[in-house]
Amino acid sequence: MKILLTGASGLLGSAFAQAAKRRGHHVVGITGRYDGPLPGPAERKQLDLADLNALEAFALEQFPDAIVNCAAISEPGDCEKDPAASRLLNVALPEKLALLARHLFATLIHISSEQVFDGTAARYYRDSPPSPPNEYARQKLESEHRVNELAAEFATTLRLPLLMGNSLAGTRSLHERLLLSWSKGQATPLFTDEYRQPCLVDNAAAVMLELCERSDLKGVYHWAGEKCISRYEMGQRIAQHFGLPAEQLVQAAQRGDDPRFAHRQARLDLDITPLASKLKTQAQAFADQLDALIVPKPVRSWYHSQ
Repeated sequence: MKILLTGASGLLGSAFAQAAKRRGHHVVGITGRYDGPLPGPAERKQLDLADLNALEAFALEQFPDAIVNCAAISEPGDCEKDPAASRLLNVALPEKLALLARHLFATLIHISSEQVFDGTAARYYRDSPPSPPNEYARQKLESEHRVNELAAEFATTLRLPLLMGNSLAGTRSLHERLLLSWSKGQATPLFTDEYRQPCLVDNAAAVMLELCERSDLKGVYHWAGEKCISRYEMGQRIAQHFGLPAEQLVQAAQRGDDPRFAHRQARLDLDITPLASKLKTQAQAFADQLDALIVPKPVRSWYHSQ
């Protein structure tokens, strides 16, 4: 299968490209400014994804069997600062990809986010009413609507949670950012009252591959790890996994103690049963996710000196 992949150098896109290669698929990876090593894609193309005409011409030239959209501006603060710029990637791009999927009769896998929910419910189901609390979440929800309106018979939208994993640069994921802070002598305050359902990117990539290879799972689905845990527990267990003193490096904090964070969702617990019951890939426990994490290159000298 030929797969056109946007965001091929990102945390999730890179994991997907490598998984697809192992399964014998031909991945054409699109990157932005990143020009470093890119394992996985059989071909790569540097392209400004805000240039939708250039993207369309390239996609029509490639004529893929599937399109996988991992590109996004995912930092909520960036979306608040410049919503017009972030909408180009978060809304206009998936809209264009949906049109292309319909034109090419190609499967489309579009990545959305748990952030479309406000965090006030005990659990969120496929049909739970979204209530996006910030600009990033509003854009992701709008992208879901555009994809469904334009390519419902070809598209699967996958809402994903906080992602764990090893990025190409070693600076993108939660454990990489924590280790970078700790290497600078900075203890990290993490919330005891903010719960997420983390998922390893390799596990999410396996799900995405199954969705590419099947034609019977269209619409919106959730995927995540086995259970919700607090940010504080995540930080503690990451430190312990790397043999570091969690009691010195991780500080307990609460969202409500700082008005800057009081708006953050308290709990994002996703029901994944509708998808998990139909796939070979199964959700992972947090301990299994930790086993896949490595010390990133930017902090290896510091880490080995501990």
